[in-house]
Amino acid sequence: MRRASSLLVLTVAAGASAVAAGLQPGAASASRSASCKPVYLTFDTGHMGVASLIAEVLQRQQVKATFFLANEPTQTGGTSLDEQWAPWWKARAAEGHAFGSHTWDHDVLLADTRAGFRMKATALPGAPVATLTVAQYCEQLRKPAERFQAMTGQAMLPLFRAPAGRTSPALLAAARQCGFSHVGWAPAGFLGDELPSERYPNDELLKKALRDVRAGDILVAHLGIWSRKDPWAPADLEPLIVGLKQRGFCFATLREHPQYTGLAAAR
Repeated sequence: MRRASSLLVLTVAAGASAVAAGLQPGAASASRSASCKPVYLTFDTGHMGVASLIAEVLQRQQVKATFFLANEPTQTGGTSLDEQWAPWWKARAAEGHAFGSHTWDHDVLLADTRAGFRMKATALPGAPVATLTVAQYCEQLRKPAERFQAMTGQAMLPLFRAPAGRTSPALLAAARQCGFSHVGWAPAGFLGDELPSERYPNDELLKKALRDVRAGDILVAHLGIWSRKDPWAPADLEPLIVGLKQRGFCFATLREHPQYTGLAAAR
């Protein structure tokens, strides 16, 4: 998955800080220690080259995460929601992870228009910029949910993450009309796996996250980034989890996030 420049990503991330700052565990987290400081680890789809390794780390560390699904090209020549990956998604669902939509074609918002939204479908190599109506955008949000249910027999949460984090008031309103609420990430939760490894090596990204992550933060990483030469996962994932646990953090899915527990219960 290719994204906008690091400056854009960090700017978008800053706009999501109010969502994730200073939150406490939801009711579903009551069984955890009162001293537990929750964080919410999330993954967007990508080329899936590190997906199996990420799953192994999460299982070994007994960490539940939230995945946002788009139908993106994979290193094996298929797509992340094709039949090859159906057993992988079914296994993650059985393990108790949570899932949301990332739009079917990984549509990045370019601008609002009178007719709808100018979008670049980055999961479709060579696709031209197109204008989607509200109804067409809702279909982009629903298709991953329908495919997920077909693969796993489970319902997806009514949550989505806009590719590249790009939203507008009109886009968020359109998504709400078709039943989806947006999930961003905290500034410290941007784990940096989209950035060039030559300028942002894994050890520096790990140190930054361990230093800056706070209770309630939503963290974001990916199941493979095409442009990063030295993959962030799994190199940083397990040390990050272990380091945060040592600092008194625990991990929860967005089902337990206080802003989204009501939406999850409605499902």
